[in-house]
Amino acid sequence: MERTKPITGELRELRDEVEGYAREFGLTYFPVVFEVCDYDTVCILAAQGGFPTRYPHWRFGMDYDQLSKGNTYGFQKIYELVINTDPCYAYLLSSNRFVDQKLVMAHVYGHADFFYNNAWFKSTNKKMMDVMANHGTKIRRYMDRIGQDKVENFIDIILSFENLLDTNVLFLDPSYQVREGVVEEDDEEFDKRSSVLRSFMNSKLDKRNAPVAKKVEDDESTLKSIDKKVRGTRDIMKFLMDYAPITEWQADIIGILREEAYYFLPQRMTKIMNEGWASYWHSKILTERALRDSEVIDFADVHSGVMAMSPKSINPYKIGVELFRDIEYRWNTGKFGKDYLECTNLFEKENWNKETNLGREKIFEVRRSHNDITFIDEFFTEEFCQRQKLFTYKFNPRTGRNEIDSRDFKEIKTKLLSQLTNFGSPIIEVESANFQNRGELLLRHVHQGVDLDINYASQTMANVHKVWKRPVSIVTVVEDVEHVYSFDGKEFKQVNLKL
Repeated sequence: MERTKPITGELRELRDEVEGYAREFGLTYFPVVFEVCDYDTVCILAAQGGFPTRYPHWRFGMDYDQLSKGNTYGFQKIYELVINTDPCYAYLLSSNRFVDQKLVMAHVYGHADFFYNNAWFKSTNKKMMDVMANHGTKIRRYMDRIGQDKVENFIDIILSFENLLDTNVLFLDPSYQVREGVVEEDDEEFDKRSSVLRSFMNSKLDKRNAPVAKKVEDDESTLKSIDKKVRGTRDIMKFLMDYAPITEWQADIIGILREEAYYFLPQRMTKIMNEGWASYWHSKILTERALRDSEVIDFADVHSGVMAMSPKSINPYKIGVELFRDIEYRWNTGKFGKDYLECTNLFEKENWNKETNLGREKIFEVRRSHNDITFIDEFFTEEFCQRQKLFTYKFNPRTGRNEIDSRDFKEIKTKLLSQLTNFGSPIIEVESANFQNRGELLLRHVHQGVDLDINYASQTMANVHKVWKRPVSIVTVVEDVEHVYSFDGKEFKQVNLKL
């Protein structure tokens, strides 16, 4: 990017120094390329997910506006950006003080180590910088050929269900990495992938189509086979890409957006761990190696700002770094395992210290295999919760304020896990692609602690209908009673259907 430039002079020497400390502590990573830029450029990069050459879309401009105004009015500041690629790109803010750059570089090496070693990032495409540029080129060509408004409106539709992903795809299905090259609209290869159901669906949209009942009867065995194959899939974008009656350019765009969604998915799944790990290492590297005496107060000022916890939300930096420190302490003192858990003597348990010194080994192990949900589920203990003074809150309409609702450990942990499960969004899967034997789509809300927001669901179903071109229904549970909602292209309503 023209507005970024490589580091030189003191910054290059500082990079070499900090990298030496990172390797001394055992961090491993792809090569890290640091570049310096002004705050406006950082906002542009952050709005585009860190990639300077993404496809054109209005949401990137909206995100840039919010980030830029946040800095102008003092609500937020972006110190750095680091990208999960090989090499790993990191952008430094040119206005940072020297001690800030020192902290940021150490933080970046923590992120780079996490990207390199965590299991959830193993299948991500490390050449995504080039892939994003290719995606941008393809979509711009579609806009030139088909029309910018038409293509951008279709992107809007698909982005409305980019959260409907299946985390298992990261391990089981590398096909989410879309094929390269711009595909012309009349390319016949695409139609071979799902010819039976696609032909069936298109026949229903054709003015010359045969009666529905007869068409279903002709393809009954095949449709049952396809219906069985797709039942339970949570990868809604792939399902629509393969089976919806859409044109080649539309399927290609779904593939592009799906690949990018899966690229960012591990980062969303490990936000607490990733930021906690990077914060752990920037703190350790600076306090034990890199800080000069004159920089201690400035470092403490910046670090405390990053770690500040709002009463209304979880700070992933704070929770993450404190959990890693807690794990290290517990495994150094032997506060784990059967003997410790079954100890009933409170004094003995409080002063337990077996001097096992396994803490450093344990946190590297945790960093390798966990995501946020398993991290919290396994290591978020009652003692940790009490030390951090965590609680749940809710709005009191009588006083008009948010007030503490509970300090109960189980309630706090349950609420935190529910917020992390599918990122607080409902889990949706395909129940039937031939519902009522009419080619309609039936979705099911898998209730795992997150209720279905009917207003939001109605808008999402309207967008799914624009792609599927047939009525879309969804099954959900409200107060232990199963309900079915349907959208037929005109209205969203609750229906009484025999499932």
